[in-house]
Amino acid sequence: MANEYKKDFPIFNAPENKGLIYFDNAATTQRPSCVIEAEKNYYEHNNANPLRGLYDLSGRATEDYENARHVTAKFINAKDCEIIFTRNASESLNLVAYTWGVANIKEGDEIVVSVTEHHSNILPWQMLAQAKGAKLVWLEPDKETGVFAESEFAKINEKTKLVSVAQVSNVLGITHPVKKIADLAHKYGAVCVVDGAQSVPHMKVDVKDIGADFFAFSGHKLCGPMGIGVLYGKKELLEEMPPFLRGGEMIEYVTRDSATWAELPHKFEAGTVNANGAVGLAAAIKYIEEIGLNNIAEHDNALAAYLMEKMKKIPFVHLIGNPDSSKHCGIVTFTIDGVHPHDIASLLDTEKIAVRAGHHCAQPLGAYLGVPATARASMYFYNDEEEIDRFVQVLSQIRKMSGYKD
Repeated sequence: MANEYKKDFPIFNAPENKGLIYFDNAATTQRPSCVIEAEKNYYEHNNANPLRGLYDLSGRATEDYENARHVTAKFINAKDCEIIFTRNASESLNLVAYTWGVANIKEGDEIVVSVTEHHSNILPWQMLAQAKGAKLVWLEPDKETGVFAESEFAKINEKTKLVSVAQVSNVLGITHPVKKIADLAHKYGAVCVVDGAQSVPHMKVDVKDIGADFFAFSGHKLCGPMGIGVLYGKKELLEEMPPFLRGGEMIEYVTRDSATWAELPHKFEAGTVNANGAVGLAAAIKYIEEIGLNNIAEHDNALAAYLMEKMKKIPFVHLIGNPDSSKHCGIVTFTIDGVHPHDIASLLDTEKIAVRAGHHCAQPLGAYLGVPATARASMYFYNDEEEIDRFVQVLSQIRKMSGYKD
């Protein structure tokens, strides 16, 4: 698959990137030509402030922006009015915390989160719990597999008012049973928030089937632009929520003393919107759909299996997470005896191999596992086995490169 699609990504053809092996896709993916061209075309032909002007150019900008919303809604099986464009998944999650959360969480309520979460899906709930006198309750997985035991779900009960969990862990790659979690939350009248930043690029997501009340993701992790994110929210919940930001375009009428809000989704999109980013996101979604998310999932799992088998043969390399490669979503996290993950990444970089090292914005998980820092190789459909062979070859020499004799 990689040989077929890598040509679509100009960054790999740039002279300074000759020989680059890019294994940091969980942080951000690369952009195909169709996304770059879509943004370029918007600025060259349709650039104006959407939703405001009565002239033709602004009308075309509005049409592009709202078409991007429709493409995004269809992508996750939502209604157009349930799609809020934000800057990224972090802003989407904060929007829920500062609007629904502040309006509905009370002293003594419980907010259930997973210890596997990215900081973006922890800090908003910490803020909310501290501000409202609520309690954070942590779901903890098995340390060897990353899977939640059935007993953990008993933490969702009549005291629970909100549950927030990532569909896929950015460190372990494990896919959590978000549909089951949403069902449990609803059983007790709680709201379920799902962080889909790592899942949407790798698997088909249907927010209606999952049962999520809110679902957040970022464009830049699925070949789209940076600076554009998505919040899905059930219409009935969004209609009851106050605005997050206030300013231009999100109003219906303003007096000296009060204001009334625009209808969904514009109530939550204050100021000049990122129309160009939305256009780029729509192009990325169409590109991903042409490849096929089932094909991408199959490819990513196959690459993870190939990489993990080879890494297991290196005695000083230790894999983190489930031993089943099909449960990694293309994410392989590891340590090397005696070599700090930052040094691993730096040494790999000398061979033009890009991986992530550190706590991966998931420090509570590192503390829980007793591994505060790791290295992470995360793959996507434009990666291939030849790159893995080269990566493993260099990896096997890391300790020697660090001064060890073995």
